[in-house]
Amino acid sequence: MPSRRKPSRRTRVLVGGAALAVIGAGVVGTVAANAADSTGTASAPVAARGGDFTQSTHLTLAAAEKAARAALDAAAKEGRQVSVAVVDRNGNALATLRGDGAGPQSYESAGRKAYTAVSWNAPTSELAKRLAQAPALKDIPGTLFLAGGAPVTAKGAPVAGIGVAGAPSGDLDERYAQAGAAVLGR
Repeated sequence: MPSRRKPSRRTRVLVGGAALAVIGAGVVGTVAANAADSTGTASAPVAARGGDFTQSTHLTLAAAEKAARAALDAAAKEGRQVSVAVVDRNGNALATLRGDGAGPQSYESAGRKAYTAVSWNAPTSELAKRLAQAPALKDIPGTLFLAGGAPVTAKGAPVAGIGVAGAPSGDLDERYAQAGAAVLGR
């Protein structure tokens, strides 16, 4: 019996690549075949009724950056080192700026104030007053009921929240958050 030479590495790579291509083509063919109905044509998407959907307005990233910068600049003009957060209508961070010299706690606090403002569509200073009647509000995850958060609305609905933290008082934080909201024309 003649001895068989071991295939070269190049041959093994080429054969392996060809085998993967054949398997891949089979998978694509199977998926395509399963996507077609019994007559061999693709199924049409189901159209939902118009009353099953709502439209919403969202803040753009450029607008969020503009608002965050305006809030940070307002604080810097008064010599305050703060952090600023802008969240979308769902409370997801769009922009966060930590000013030079801002305390380490201010970064997270700004985000939580922004989240709280958009969640209740109210300035956080007003929400802090509600704690006397409903102290369990403070237990809601991600919220912070301290002054410094401002909602941003469009067409009567909240579209963003701006939170500022790090100034010596919540009143100052909220004034800077309002400065950020003001550049958006709200």
